[in-house]
Amino acid sequence: MASKNKEALNNIKMQAANEVGVPLKQNGYNGDLTAKQVGSVGGHMVRKMIESYENSNR
Repeated sequence: MASKNKEALNNIKMQAANEVGVPLKQNGYNGDLTAKQVGSVGGHMVRKMIESYENSNR
C-alpha cells in the first residue's frame, strides 16, 4: 500500500510541475531548480490534493 501511495503522490507532483511549467525530472537530479520553482510545485500539489479531497466528499 505504501508503494501505491508513493506512486500516487509522485504522479500528483509530476502533474503539478507540468502545470506550473517547472522542468522537474522524475528520476534524477533536481538540485538546479530554484526555491521558487520547488515551492510553486509544492503549493500546486497541496491545492490539487485539497481539491481532490473536497470533490470526493460531495
